[in-house]
Amino acid sequence: MLLVLGAFAVVPILLPWLVARIGARAFYVAALLPLAGFVYAVVLTPRIIAGDIPFETYAWIPSLGIDLSMRMDTLSWLMTLVVTGVGALVMIYCRWYFRGKKENLGQFAAVLLAFAGAMYGLVLTDDLVVLVMFWEVTSVLSYLLIGYYNKRAASRRAALQALLVTTLGGLVMLIGVVLLVVDAGTSSISTILAEAPSGPIVDAALVLILVGALSKSAIFPFHFWLPGAMAAPTPVSAYLHAAAMVKAGIYLIARLAPVFAIAPTWRPIVVGLGVFTMVLGGFQALRETDLKRVLAFGTVSQLGMLTVVLGYGTRDAALAGLALLLSHALFKSALFLVVGVIDRQLSTRDLTELSGVGRQAPVLATFSIIAVASMVGIIPTIGFVAKEGALAALLHEALGGAVWGTVALVGITLGSVLTAGYGIRFVWGAFATKRQPSGDRMPDTEWPDPPIGFLVAPIVLAGLTVIAGVASPWLDKAFTPYADEAPAATIGVTAPEHPAHLAVWHGFEAALWISLASIAVGVLVFWATRGWRPVTRLLPFTAAEAYNGALRGIARLSVLTTSLTQRGSLPVYVGTIFVVFVAAEGTALIASDEWRAQLEAFQTPTQLFVAPLMIAAGLIAIRARKRYTGVVLVSVTGLGMVLLFATSGAPDLALTQILVETVTLVAFALVLRRIPSRLGEHNASVWPVARAVLGAAVGITMALVAIVATGARVEKPISERFPELAYQLGHGKNVVNVALVDLRGWDTMGELSVLILAATGVASLVFVTHRADTLSRFIAPLPSGATRARRPLVETSDGLKQRGDERGSGRMAWLVGGQRVRPENRSIMLEVIVRILFHTIVIVSLYLLFAGHNLPGGGFAGGLVAGMALVMRYVAGGRYELGAAAPTDAGRLLGAGMTIAVACAVVPVFFGYPPLSSFFFETTLPVLGHVEFVTSTIFDVGVYLVVIGLVLDVLRSLGAEVDRQAQELREQQGVSVS
Repeated sequence: MLLVLGAFAVVPILLPWLVARIGARAFYVAALLPLAGFVYAVVLTPRIIAGDIPFETYAWIPSLGIDLSMRMDTLSWLMTLVVTGVGALVMIYCRWYFRGKKENLGQFAAVLLAFAGAMYGLVLTDDLVVLVMFWEVTSVLSYLLIGYYNKRAASRRAALQALLVTTLGGLVMLIGVVLLVVDAGTSSISTILAEAPSGPIVDAALVLILVGALSKSAIFPFHFWLPGAMAAPTPVSAYLHAAAMVKAGIYLIARLAPVFAIAPTWRPIVVGLGVFTMVLGGFQALRETDLKRVLAFGTVSQLGMLTVVLGYGTRDAALAGLALLLSHALFKSALFLVVGVIDRQLSTRDLTELSGVGRQAPVLATFSIIAVASMVGIIPTIGFVAKEGALAALLHEALGGAVWGTVALVGITLGSVLTAGYGIRFVWGAFATKRQPSGDRMPDTEWPDPPIGFLVAPIVLAGLTVIAGVASPWLDKAFTPYADEAPAATIGVTAPEHPAHLAVWHGFEAALWISLASIAVGVLVFWATRGWRPVTRLLPFTAAEAYNGALRGIARLSVLTTSLTQRGSLPVYVGTIFVVFVAAEGTALIASDEWRAQLEAFQTPTQLFVAPLMIAAGLIAIRARKRYTGVVLVSVTGLGMVLLFATSGAPDLALTQILVETVTLVAFALVLRRIPSRLGEHNASVWPVARAVLGAAVGITMALVAIVATGARVEKPISERFPELAYQLGHGKNVVNVALVDLRGWDTMGELSVLILAATGVASLVFVTHRADTLSRFIAPLPSGATRARRPLVETSDGLKQRGDERGSGRMAWLVGGQRVRPENRSIMLEVIVRILFHTIVIVSLYLLFAGHNLPGGGFAGGLVAGMALVMRYVAGGRYELGAAAPTDAGRLLGAGMTIAVACAVVPVFFGYPPLSSFFFETTLPVLGHVEFVTSTIFDVGVYLVVIGLVLDVLRSLGAEVDRQAQELREQQGVSVS
């Protein structure tokens, strides 16, 4: 089972490539995987019937007790057969449905197969938390499938509606799952059901879980998303909305009902909402003229019936419920596929436009009638067996005095009447010869015969409804182990004298007469409503309108909240943060019973010299009137920290601090070029006294926190063992670097993600149209067969490309881009220094990268040093020199670095090790001697590339792109003046 699940995760990735090669025929290949799962389930059938439940498990998250455990009992076995069997037939059907179509077909095939895999995992997993994960995966994949026609607004709206409703229900269900798992002390479904916990917490958890199940299965008040989802291609409707996705909620109800149906909150929700949904869906199906929407509302009605029967929680109801589950998957999938054939051949599904199709397509009409007969409950189909069993089980409950048994019996009887009515309406609308309002016969709709392969899936599914009905005694034997898990009857109701069994004929019992009466009344309902065109509403609003109104309300509330809190003022945001900080920390300090402090005047003499300078720089920065002056003064405090780190035994931190401070100063300098030089030139600072008071409060609070923190320790700090742990765990002597890439690798990956987001955010604010590399193109390529001279080609002001020594005086150009810099901004001395030092600095950065595991350095420091080399090239030669120094896109470096880091986390998993595990190698080489290598260095390479990409992105956006925009502005102003 785990192997099949793994195949479902891998094969969809290959499908787009296969579809691009062989087109829609790739669906044949896709059908092989669910077919393999179906065959495997069939092979396991004897074991399951005998009670030998197959079980496989893999410890996934041991620390949380979460396992990838697969358990195939009777209910999971049946659902597996439905998911894989119908899935394989739908894949074969897709080959013909999408013949001649290529747009997004590869993606569709991959998503459809992946959805089948998610359903396969959902119905087999024995871990409740993993079930929730598969649950949400099906919601996301169904969103993609429903929105396949993404150019149609209706498809996009329907997909989003289905996603929001089912995801919201899933989030509510997650809360219930957490409550149930915590109360039971395990996430194993079989263990929870065996222990049958009870109490108010369990009751609350069941209500929340039912919200998720009912939303997934389109039970009122969540029913409205399913008819809207008919905007999806017909194979999606046949699979997701008849056999798979909507069955997920039914499956969860069926899984819990045998144990938890006795809970006081269970039957009022399950039976009450199920009956109402059954009647509402059936009534609405009689109002529709679109064949697909007739089936959609019919599906809503049938899901209500399944909820009532499988959720009622007695043995006989559970037995009939499994038969009903199987019959619904067969007949409703067949009918949806029939509609797909009609729609594909005639380009219409409107029953008012179809006439005489049955005489032209007798095979299709015959098997459609068989499927409808199973839906209505006509002998000898499995639908008849299931319906009669459900009526008999609920009749016994009603006669025994069970209130909810009576409600369920009346509801199913009324629902059966409506089912017969819209079932006959479907057959009449699709295949009958109709008459016009004037009484004249409608001309026959011309019917082009479809390929025989197009009819295989609906014919097989419809035929199976009869085969399953005849084989009902064998199904009874297969389904009985699940039914026996439920109590024989509701508390207070006498158990039946003889347990029910599935059979085509039980004699002329009461349930048979109720069934026949419901069909007869259903025929009358159809006859009375076949020309019905209702225009009035039953209620002043529909569920869909309530949903849209809720979305509009949320949007308006979001706008109101944003307008009140997001004022666009950075001082307001920072001030709010500081006020909360002072209030929270001040309250904690005042509430403390005891303050302890361990203060020393100084640890090193350097502090006596550095600290006053930092304090003075901070005070002067407050009075600065120019932005750049303020930035430089603030940087003095950062450089003071460099001295403190260096003299306190932290050279690695000192190196990183000075590099960060330098890069930050450069970034500030680049930004300050485009804003007024003087503070308050456009927007003067307001409330200076309030700002001073708040600043002083923050400083005093932070100082008190630091003082109290010095005396708060009661145990030896773990940092004392860090040098030993760093070498034992990471085989490195640089504690800081080992902590970043080994001990705190996940944190570092998160920080890399933040860096990438920051770089992307900065670039998106500056680049107007695109982020493509437009700098390196100014460096002309070499002619074919030529070799690069030491003086590269440059573009002159007149647009001609010539060598640097052929310009003007013929002197050698130290930097390529330097010749494009305006003379008054050019420094030959700086160009010479940069030309000499650039490659040396790059080599130093590589040294820091590879030496950082044992010496000061690492990927972060090395990347900053390489970034500083790029800064030097840009400062000396402008944006064209930056293009020559880094003729690549910053996004590639960011992506490559993050890919390497993620690979270091994922690769160990395939060898049975935890993510981000590192390995140590040592050997002796002839020239180098003793060499040691730790695989976490590869992770450090990813950090190195991300940091370089960040610096390059900042230089390209805040530097080169700002220069380009300024030059365009100058040129435009010059043109306008002239």
